Amino acid sequence: MKLIDLNRDGGIGANSLFVQLGDLNLMIDCGLHPKKTGRRATPDFSPLRGRNLDLIVITHCHLDHIGSLPIAMREHPEAPVVMTTSSKMIIERMLHNSVNVMMRQKEEDQIADYPLFSHEEIDRCAKRLIGLNFGQAKHIRGARDEIEIVFHPAGHVAGAAGLEIHHKHRAIFFTGDVLFADQRTVPGAKFPAGHFDTLVTETTRGDTERPADKSRGAEMARLVDGINETIQKGGSFLIPVFALGRMQEILSILHDARRFRRLVDCPIYGSGLGLDLVDYFDEISRKTKHVNFQRSIVKDLHVRPLPRKLHPGEDPGQNALYVVSSGMMVEKTPSYTLASGLVGHARNTIGFVGYCDPDTPGGKLLKAKPGDSFLFEAVHVRAKLKARVDRFELSGHADREELVAFAMQTQARSIVVTHGDPPARAWVARQLAANMPKAKILDPIPLQLYQV
Repeated sequence: MKLIDLNRDGGIGANSLFVQLGDLNLMIDCGLHPKKTGRRATPDFSPLRGRNLDLIVITHCHLDHIGSLPIAMREHPEAPVVMTTSSKMIIERMLHNSVNVMMRQKEEDQIADYPLFSHEEIDRCAKRLIGLNFGQAKHIRGARDEIEIVFHPAGHVAGAAGLEIHHKHRAIFFTGDVLFADQRTVPGAKFPAGHFDTLVTETTRGDTERPADKSRGAEMARLVDGINETIQKGGSFLIPVFALGRMQEILSILHDARRFRRLVDCPIYGSGLGLDLVDYFDEISRKTKHVNFQRSIVKDLHVRPLPRKLHPGEDPGQNALYVVSSGMMVEKTPSYTLASGLVGHARNTIGFVGYCDPDTPGGKLLKAKPGDSFLFEAVHVRAKLKARVDRFELSGHADREELVAFAMQTQARSIVVTHGDPPARAWVARQLAANMPKAKILDPIPLQLYQV
């Protein structure tokens, strides 16, 4: 197998791998970097010039895995695109939303490259999208070679899949983004046990040690207790969330807490795309066994749409719970604007429930100390940090020890570490080298060709 990491910056961003098996060429994921703009946000497709793609595989529908897909489809008009049936139900809505965001950024920030693709192009591409059920084998034939691919449930988010590939007598496995623990909305990963010749694993939480006392159940209880305490002292509680997956998961947790009378009565506000996706989750829940979510949850919680006009630097004073995007509190998103008004008041809390890139506003806020001056540069607000800032271990990614344990049981001869910041990849690579001394451990440099 030959492999090139097309994510020009490495780390977590425009996730995309080129894989060559015999005479068959595959692209696995095709993301958009959340912190970059224009063409710099896309994978670097230059290694593919002059090559035909036989298949594009999508492991799940977060933007860092699908955000450049229409560009790749434009440049490789014959390549079919496969994903799980659940992902196929979501992907067009996610891509259309991306166009809307790019059009707004083009107007606000004068980004000449935007939008990178249009609504019409997404509609034209739709007929090339193929949905496969978990466990359903698909054969791809080249001039000389043939591969078999199978998707396996990866937890993480609705539709997320690990990818099993068989080529001749070789078995290869890509974890994609994976969570082994059950969530309220999505059961944990169910990966095949036993030997693989090659494993390509994510490493998102490789630099994060989970304290022994922080089980998922305990963290959910701590989140509800924190909300109650904040509301009861007259403050507001902001939960920045990713629209796909995190919002629906948090709403499910809140719904259970309210149903068992463990959550105080307070206004709950939600935002945009995350609320739109509620209907998609409801449909997937009805049509598959891999999601547990009903749209009635939003009605039961009396979730209100976020006010259209939020004023940077001003506390709305609603004594409310806000479940809004973005999860990393990226500039010019509802969570960013709300936080600029909430952080200056000790009665408020900002609680993060997922991965935060250290260089995003959310990551920087988590590192800030009480009393620090914090700059919300995009809205020209500087505030002294008085609010409580907390992290709740409710990530959609597997703990690092679980990733290592899965890798060890595969007894793979070659392991490639991907989808992680440099310290995260390094920790996982060190552990694998110590526990699997005969295995070849590879941390690929972007755009370099490797024989794996």
